[in-house]
Amino acid sequence: MNYLITGVGGQGTVLASKLIADALMARGEQVHSAETIGMAQRGGSVSSHIRTGAVLSPLIPRGTADVLIAFEPAEAVRCLPYLREKGVAIVNTAPVRPVTSSLADNYDLPALLQFLTAQPQRMIMVDGTQLCAEVGSAKVLNVCLLGVAAHADCLGISLAELEQALARRLPAKLLELNQQALATAAQLPLV
Repeated sequence: MNYLITGVGGQGTVLASKLIADALMARGEQVHSAETIGMAQRGGSVSSHIRTGAVLSPLIPRGTADVLIAFEPAEAVRCLPYLREKGVAIVNTAPVRPVTSSLADNYDLPALLQFLTAQPQRMIMVDGTQLCAEVGSAKVLNVCLLGVAAHADCLGISLAELEQALARRLPAKLLELNQQALATAAQLPLV
């Protein structure tokens, strides 16, 4: 499996990739991962690649990602060429304009969302702001999106496996809130 997670710095994409890798390694799978960080600061583009099996590189070739989890619509569009023909994308519809988009005044959210929904791949559009509001914290967007992906049965990782990865990776004081994020995401009706 090839998983690509993309967003902007500060959204928790790297932790999300570590949770996926942890869950896969816990079941004994061979996992390779890498982050490509355009600007190593809050607001810059971030992509995390996770691959299982006997692969030669941790970076996903274009057109081979099974799952794309996009924390931001413009980043989803930017990384869409990596998604395979029968891949699935989980896309947060709430914009967080990457720093690079502030260089030009052409960030058109309705056009981005329309472009994404017109793609042949399965697109699961998620209002991340609303989902996080239900949980009570904007800081759990990453876990919410992972929960949606597990709930949609496209990760090959169960909610229980993600919950175990959370318990291994997070300090106790953050665990309950993140478990609540997974549970809330699992209740989301999928379109």
